Amino acid sequence: MRKLLFACLMLVVASPVCLAEIRTSAVFGDSMVLQREKPIHVWGWTAPDRGVEVSLAGNAVTVKSDADGRFDAKLPALEAGGPHTMKISSNGETLTYDDVLIGEVWVCSGQSNMQWAVEQANDADLESLSANYPNLRLISVPRVGTQKPQPSFDGQWASCTPETVKQFSAVGYFFGRQLHQTLDVPIGLIDNSWGGSAAEAWVNRDVLQSSGKFDELLERWRETESTYDYEQELAKYNKRLAAWKESGKGRRPSAPRNHLIGQHRPANLYNGVLYPIIGYTIRGAVWYQGESNAGRAYQYRDLFPIMIQNWREEWGQDEFPFYWVQLADYKNEPSEPGESTWAELREAQTMTMSTLPNTGEAVILNLGESSDIHPKNKQDVGKRLARWALAKDYGYDIPYRSPTYKSMSVKDGKIVLEFDHVGGGLDTFDVPTPLGFTIAGADKQFVDADAKITGKTTIEVRSDAVTDPVAVRYAWADNPVCNVQSKEGLPMAPFRTDDWKGITADVKR
Repeated sequence: MRKLLFACLMLVVASPVCLAEIRTSAVFGDSMVLQREKPIHVWGWTAPDRGVEVSLAGNAVTVKSDADGRFDAKLPALEAGGPHTMKISSNGETLTYDDVLIGEVWVCSGQSNMQWAVEQANDADLESLSANYPNLRLISVPRVGTQKPQPSFDGQWASCTPETVKQFSAVGYFFGRQLHQTLDVPIGLIDNSWGGSAAEAWVNRDVLQSSGKFDELLERWRETESTYDYEQELAKYNKRLAAWKESGKGRRPSAPRNHLIGQHRPANLYNGVLYPIIGYTIRGAVWYQGESNAGRAYQYRDLFPIMIQNWREEWGQDEFPFYWVQLADYKNEPSEPGESTWAELREAQTMTMSTLPNTGEAVILNLGESSDIHPKNKQDVGKRLARWALAKDYGYDIPYRSPTYKSMSVKDGKIVLEFDHVGGGLDTFDVPTPLGFTIAGADKQFVDADAKITGKTTIEVRSDAVTDPVAVRYAWADNPVCNVQSKEGLPMAPFRTDDWKGITADVKR
């Protein structure tokens, strides 16, 4: 509970409400976790041009609020531990936050597969029953879509218990739990995911505009913003609803969604659920999103890196780690080779690792469900993300990266593929024969191919139907039948050796 330690003058004939002038974003509060081993950024608001002292664990800094009343302070880095008390004082008033721990802080963001709660995951009852981790702290940002930056939100930190964990992000929790159990330090998880969200909603609109790469997308939204009348759509819906009730026939009409406050409008989520936490000192972010952008996968090649870079620049923490989940397998298995928007989106995700440093991708092609866009095995998803963090950020010598395509050569009517990041060597799951490869000649007509592992890092691909092959694809489908992995069990990342024009190449709106 926030405690304000100041005296209010009480009049005999009236009892005015005493309002504290000091305030912060709700990301600061009792039971919060602050990032260890990094200067701790604390900000808030008070009266303009006032001195503000912020103290924590024997350290204190004094700053001055600006003309708008905002203050920004940097406390010295601390080692993991606690609990501590943070005090923010100005002009005789003190705002106090208790039970503050120092440890590792991660943002858990994206769309519905990140939002998907523990109570919706596999073994939800058992997972909840065992979720007694007093030093694993959780906070969720409510879903608000707006073009106006929000300074705060309605939320508070809570210790992980069988009750508090149920509604929290399953991927986020399983990721954080693995870190907590491995590192044995406090862990803070901030969940601001929103189901169905598009990547452009997570980016500062000025950044989208200035890039020059999203003019068609922004123009479409300008048209919507100038013509869409939610009240008018609601009135039409109410008439349809009344008619439906009177007739008693057919399906109940669906209520309209207000697109202007939804999770697709550019910058809506940047302003509504990201802005209130930007600047809170963190270790990094984990991300699970892409389904809503699959129809514009080529655009995602630019959009996704721009989003990450926008976050990093505004956070002011250099190139903090950013790890994401590649799209799982979904929809019907293909009967023959073809094009795929989801394959092109996965390709765009993989390409981002070459575009930006300190990024990583958890491949989960073997964890999806054909009939459910929300696969329930979130435990293994969280663990694959945790492998990246434990290996790259915490120094553990463990497998973390899936085998990835490196190069190809043509020899005697066959294509020999070379791979990086194979761990102990290439392997297969379930059956010994590598599955999921297709091959094509100059006519660009892909057919199913025979494949065999020929070395620790090589696979040979061929087909009697293609005598002069020029290209190979692997797992190139929404729901591919494929089984290549490292000996440590990390599935190979989908790839293609060609750069032929994809089906989303010209989709920009």
